[in-house]
Amino acid sequence: MKSIIITGGAGFIGSHVVRRFVKNYPNYKIYNLDKLTYAGNLENLRDIEASPNYEFVHGDILDVDFVEKLFAEKKIDSVIHLAAESHVDRSISNPLEFVMTNIVGTVTLLNAAKKEWGSNMGDKRFYHVSTDEVYGALGATGLFTEETSYDPHSPYSASKASSDHFVRAYHDTYGIPVVISNCSNNYGSHHFPEKLIPLCIHNIQNNKPLPIYGDGKYTRDWLFVEDHARAIDDVFHKGKLGDTYNIGGFNEWQNIDLVNLLCDIMDKKLDREPGTNRKLITFVKDRPGHDLRYAIDASKIEKDLGWRPSVTFEQGLEKTVDWYLENKGWLENVTSGHYQTYYKNQYQGS
Repeated sequence: MKSIIITGGAGFIGSHVVRRFVKNYPNYKIYNLDKLTYAGNLENLRDIEASPNYEFVHGDILDVDFVEKLFAEKKIDSVIHLAAESHVDRSISNPLEFVMTNIVGTVTLLNAAKKEWGSNMGDKRFYHVSTDEVYGALGATGLFTEETSYDPHSPYSASKASSDHFVRAYHDTYGIPVVISNCSNNYGSHHFPEKLIPLCIHNIQNNKPLPIYGDGKYTRDWLFVEDHARAIDDVFHKGKLGDTYNIGGFNEWQNIDLVNLLCDIMDKKLDREPGTNRKLITFVKDRPGHDLRYAIDASKIEKDLGWRPSVTFEQGLEKTVDWYLENKGWLENVTSGHYQTYYKNQYQGS
């Protein structure tokens, strides 16, 4: 019987991880700790909210007393830490918020683990989920490996790089049993529509422009979120303490090529003439510090833990489009902000 906190479990990646652990491990008690900011949405977890091994905990990882009390009362022996501010554009306009959540919040959790676990670290685990953006940018060739030096270029990636360093420092200094993973761009269902793929799906449905930064040649490695949740499962259970695992989709796409593919898929799904949606593509002014290319070498997790992506990008993208088209109510609620008002009223004063 494990007692696990999954932070940020109402968010995009977090909800997929929570669902997987609740369904696959009935002997684990899963505590979903989420502040329910703009990207946190309990509608993501309606299908498992009544499960006996699941409990939602509304709270802030910056609240030291609250976090320490939670560790003590629930006898927490494991953490899967996904809670983070993650949108690069928002980090450029409000970097301090990213410093507080991504750095100070991580240290708050580490301190609570250190205090609660004391010298009894044997069966404990602190799993920190990070991003490939900490490595900076690649040229036309090469891949990020677990040994690549950190070179962050945005306030977001700098805050995640700092949190990674703190996790390793707590392992080396205090003996906290940690594992870290750095993942490439995720896509899939339940993704807040400020990110490229869900934004384009939403805009195509409403015949709105599809904003593409610069010349559209920015290249990313794309990872299906359900495959990422499966990788997190593997790293949590089989990863070597103190190690880092890069998780990627073996799947590089330039933004313009990705959006063109998405337009073509949605032409068919919406019964529009071929090429209709491509006409919505609009190139916009580039953002500061925009990294040209990210690409993950995921050979370590494949070799050591036996993990590989289960779908091609084309398969995963079609699944993603189907989910959004079948769940228009979810997307409308998220974009309208009605759910934010509900949660504010529901948890006011809590």
